[in-house]
Amino acid sequence: MSFENKIYRSEAVNCVLCGNARCEQACPVKLPAKALRGIWFDNSRYTAAALPVENPCVNCSAPCEKACVRAGRVPIKALMTRLYDDVKPATETAPPQNLDRLKTDLCGIPLENPFLLSSSVVASTYDMCARAFEAGWAGAAFKTICSLDIHEASPRFSAIKGSSGEIIGFKNIEQLSDHSVAENMEIFRRLKQNYPTKFILASIMGKDEAEWEELAGLCEQNGADAIELNFSCPNMAEGGLGSDIGQVPELVERFTKAAKRGCKIPVLVKLTPNVASMIPAGEAAKRGGADGIAAINTIKSITGVNPHTLVAAPAVHGRSALGGYSGNAVKPIALRFISELAGDKALAGMHISGMGGIETWQDALEFILLGSGSVQVTTAVMQYGYRIIDELTSGLNYYLAEKGYNSVRDAVGQALDTVSATTDVLERDTVLFPKFDHDKCIGCGRCVISCSDGGHSAIKPDENGKPKLIGSKCVGCHLCLLVCPERAIGTAKKRIDRNK
Repeated sequence: MSFENKIYRSEAVNCVLCGNARCEQACPVKLPAKALRGIWFDNSRYTAAALPVENPCVNCSAPCEKACVRAGRVPIKALMTRLYDDVKPATETAPPQNLDRLKTDLCGIPLENPFLLSSSVVASTYDMCARAFEAGWAGAAFKTICSLDIHEASPRFSAIKGSSGEIIGFKNIEQLSDHSVAENMEIFRRLKQNYPTKFILASIMGKDEAEWEELAGLCEQNGADAIELNFSCPNMAEGGLGSDIGQVPELVERFTKAAKRGCKIPVLVKLTPNVASMIPAGEAAKRGGADGIAAINTIKSITGVNPHTLVAAPAVHGRSALGGYSGNAVKPIALRFISELAGDKALAGMHISGMGGIETWQDALEFILLGSGSVQVTTAVMQYGYRIIDELTSGLNYYLAEKGYNSVRDAVGQALDTVSATTDVLERDTVLFPKFDHDKCIGCGRCVISCSDGGHSAIKPDENGKPKLIGSKCVGCHLCLLVCPERAIGTAKKRIDRNK
């Protein structure tokens, strides 16, 4: 998230991102809700650039703030004024007139943009997919189709939340589609008939080679554009399925070959992150004939234990189980696996559909820069709804325009060469010192404590309690930048030679 947007979002933290927001209903020009969503989803630059030329809030009595469900707690007028006064003047690129830069493809099949729903509850019925398509999603990986008799537990979700209440990490013990195969095929036919340009990625799971082959063929016959093989679900009641397959390259290859026998459309394998490396499974998938890879699925997890009942979450009649962890907290792990797959020369030419913690257009961009040709989203949709596609597409489109990209395809893999699997390639002869902004500093001493107890004792307070650097001790680790609550610490412009 950009520095400026962090500041604005901290002031908008009490916004609950209402549906049919009262602030927007009360506003004479209907601006607040969209602007607040832009701030929340790190899209301030596009939001500001797209605002009307004149600030309608200048002489306004702010009825939006009075109408707010948290009246008095969200400084809407001040935030709008900041967008006008601080952000809009710094935007040199006009908002693009269309979304053509976002057009791409998945294994040669056109996508109107790189954003798909990932296989989960958010893409599990006709009505849900139809509403997502109407909202602007390019397609959906439908919730995994199987012949198993699915009965879900209740409750089946738990979460780790941030200080403002948003979900940081999300755990589910959800299983596969509870519709019959025939019911799901009918959904595919209706979706393809009514939304012929939208991409249907049919996620499937078979119990043996024959079933993998049969399901792949059925999905193709009923309108699927491509198949996604679920070798990664961590929540299977039966052994030998889901992530049990993805952890064994020989099984990945065998069942990929089976699915390819059953269909002529592209086949992607969805790999599990519950391994040390995805490379063996990825290369096995290619040997099996896979056209692409989807990663990552959720990570096996326990989100917490109730100290009174002594039961882990989510508690189901006094018991719990390992479940799949997702949400923004897993993004660093997902990016690691994406860069690993994209950097493997043996997998060159395979499409990578990346997922794992994508909430904002910048999250999506990071996956793209590390090699993803498309991206998939679930947890953010569960939290905020299909409407986030507006911020994803407008933000990514504006970034591409600012940077001079004619197509999102041109950005794929552009950051890959900056990543190394080991740290031995990093330059270690210079130090980049922190730089303190005493005007912003409030003298809390957090940087002093962290550097003393978790760093190198290179900061001491001056007579006013403001930080002072001890250059002979500082190693440039930048812990102080991360802990400062006022963002009053930056970096020096030049590196210092350690040997001088």
